[in-house]
Amino acid sequence: MTTQSPRDCVGFRELLDFAQEESRRWHDWFNKNPRALDVKVDIATAPDVRTLLLHVVACELYYAEWLSGDRITPWQNISADSADGLFAAAENASVKFRTLTETATEEQWSELLAFPKRIEGLKASRRKCFVHTILHSVRHWAQLATALRSAGFKQDWQHDFLFTSAME
Repeated sequence: MTTQSPRDCVGFRELLDFAQEESRRWHDWFNKNPRALDVKVDIATAPDVRTLLLHVVACELYYAEWLSGDRITPWQNISADSADGLFAAAENASVKFRTLTETATEEQWSELLAFPKRIEGLKASRRKCFVHTILHSVRHWAQLATALRSAGFKQDWQHDFLFTSAME
């Protein structure tokens, strides 16, 4: 039997806490800086920040619903008119992920899932998909932070995991 030591583990709740903390900071920041939503970017085929945010939150919600066995919300149903609309989807995803981290069994986390039509032929465990979702968002938040600073929209907090309250 293999045992894990604390140095081998980062908990899903800690990752989710970090992601949720970062998302809430961005939400507050965009409410204070709504013009930043229309800054032009070239990230993940998004022409502007608003579209990139829609991509990030739609992916989070997609995976949260899919991994929870819920009906998938079409990305077109997510309001991109304001930061509040976009981040409502992110908060909905966080709630679903939080429930999943509290209720899924080890067997469910390890279960290989066949992806729906868009990525047919690929299988991955819930565990891998959860971690992918967090890393996907973090990667885009980093790209976004850099693009916005270059456009004159500096953020007022440190984005690095070191500065989160999610882990001591």
